[in-house]
Amino acid sequence: MIIDAHQHFWHYDPVRDSWITEDMAVIRRDFLPADLEPVLTENGVDGCVAVQASQSEEETMFLLSMAQSYDIVKGVVGWVDLQSPALHDRLQAFSTYKEIKGFRHVAQAEPDDFLMRPAVIQGIRQLAEFGLTYDILIYPSQLKAALHLVREVPEVNFVIDHLAKPYIKKQEISRWSNFMTEIARHRNVSCKLSGMVTEADWQNWSKKDFFPYLDVAFEQFGPDRLLFGSDWPVCQVAANYTQVKNLIEEYLIPWGDEVQAKVMGANAVTFYSL
Repeated sequence: MIIDAHQHFWHYDPVRDSWITEDMAVIRRDFLPADLEPVLTENGVDGCVAVQASQSEEETMFLLSMAQSYDIVKGVVGWVDLQSPALHDRLQAFSTYKEIKGFRHVAQAEPDDFLMRPAVIQGIRQLAEFGLTYDILIYPSQLKAALHLVREVPEVNFVIDHLAKPYIKKQEISRWSNFMTEIARHRNVSCKLSGMVTEADWQNWSKKDFFPYLDVAFEQFGPDRLLFGSDWPVCQVAANYTQVKNLIEEYLIPWGDEVQAKVMGANAVTFYSL
């Protein structure tokens, strides 16, 4: 089974979705499961995990409705206010939906110390009681905070989205690699092989641009803690779905069929309990 562990749906709203800048005009429209379904079929993908793109419980309920209406949506990573006094009650309510697998906050848009804040850590710690995961969305400058978080909360299963967005276009790797090595020592942390094309030169990337970063991910996390994700439709500013999937599949060829099966689907099934 091939599972896309990271993609998004939305009804485009120019105010809410102001992060979609002019140079990303190709994704300034609605993207729904009916749009994704033929793309997954064409690429031999069996299902996907829908991940939040805006910071509201309405977003979580919207994604939940998509999962309940379309078989391709195998799970949801929603949003909840991690610092709310009512967090435990909200998690209790959300955990009644089998489609909800975990939560995410757009920490990349927050100050670099966000994931080190006691209130945030305490909120994320509460996910463990409900068997819920946490997706870490950060830039490399926030890796120090992420390392602190995973050290503090060993009882939660984490996954780093988009390899923590290394500066692929600038070919910067050493500081990012050092932090990823430290984070990977924590066995409760996985990593998504996703979102790379948008960190490269959108118009002039080549496959070899990504291989040094994939090498680090494989060396440190190993084949049991890596998940393929397309980051569709965001990826479309730099590549189509097939190009993104082929990039990972080509890298995986020397690893053999068993590793390919894990990274392209089995690990996502295990991590998110799909």
